[in-house]
Amino acid sequence: MKKNTLENLPLEDAFHADDECPFCYLERAAEQYAIAFTLGSSYMEDYVREKTDALGFCRRHYKMMYDYGNRLGSALILSTHLKKLNEELEKELQSFTPGKSSVFRRIKKAGVSASPSKTSIGQWIDKMECSCYVCGRIQQIYDRYLETFFDLYRKSGDFRAEFEQSKGFCLPHFRDLMECAAEKLSEAERKEFFPKASDIMLKNMKRLQEEVAWFVEKNDYRNKEKPWGNSADSVQRAMQKCASGYPADPVFEQEP
Repeated sequence: MKKNTLENLPLEDAFHADDECPFCYLERAAEQYAIAFTLGSSYMEDYVREKTDALGFCRRHYKMMYDYGNRLGSALILSTHLKKLNEELEKELQSFTPGKSSVFRRIKKAGVSASPSKTSIGQWIDKMECSCYVCGRIQQIYDRYLETFFDLYRKSGDFRAEFEQSKGFCLPHFRDLMECAAEKLSEAERKEFFPKASDIMLKNMKRLQEEVAWFVEKNDYRNKEKPWGNSADSVQRAMQKCASGYPADPVFEQEP
C-alpha cells in the first residue's frame, strides 16, 4: 500500500466504511464540514463574507444552514448578501425591457425549468439559483477525491482490491467516476478499469434489487417469522444508490 497521506486517508476510510457509495460518504462529510465552517467563526472573516455575498447559497444549503441552528450567523451572512443582491437587482430592473414573450406565459405553458429563461431578469435569477458557496467548497474537495482515487488505483494493489470488493457507487457518482476515468486513464488502463467497474456496479445493483424485493416479501404476513437478512434498511440504501445521498440521515445540527 502506498504510504498514507492526509489526502489519501479520507478516501481509504470511505472504502473501509462498507457504504453503498464511498463518494456519498465523502461528500456528506465535506458538506457537513462546509456548513459548520460557514456558520462557525469564519463568517466574521472578510474574505469569507466577500465570497458568500457574491455566491449566496442554493435552496438545499439554505435549509441546512437554518437547521444547523446558528440564526445569528445566518442573519449576519444574509445581511450583507441581501445588500449585494439588492444592488444588482436594482440595476437589472432599471435596464429591463419586457419583450414580446411573457415570463408568466412561459411558466404556465411549459413549467419553470422547461427551458432557459428568456428575459434578462429571469436569466439573472437563473444565475443566482446556480450559485452556492457551500456547493463550490464541496465540489473542490470532491474533485480532489476523484484525482486521489485514480492515483491510488494506479499505485496501490491493496486499494484496487478494496475497490473490487466494495459495494460499488451510487449512479451519479458512478457516472463521475467513469467520466473521470475516460479522461485520466490511458487506453490500456481504461481497458482494465471499465470492465471491473461495470461488473462491480451490476453485481451490487442486482444485490440491492434482491434486498428490496425481500423487504417487500418480508411484509407479507406469511413471512413474518423469517429473518430480515440485509433488507431491513434496504429502502434508504436503494434511494441512495439511485440518486445519491442519505435519505434516512437526521438533521445536521450545531453541537450544544
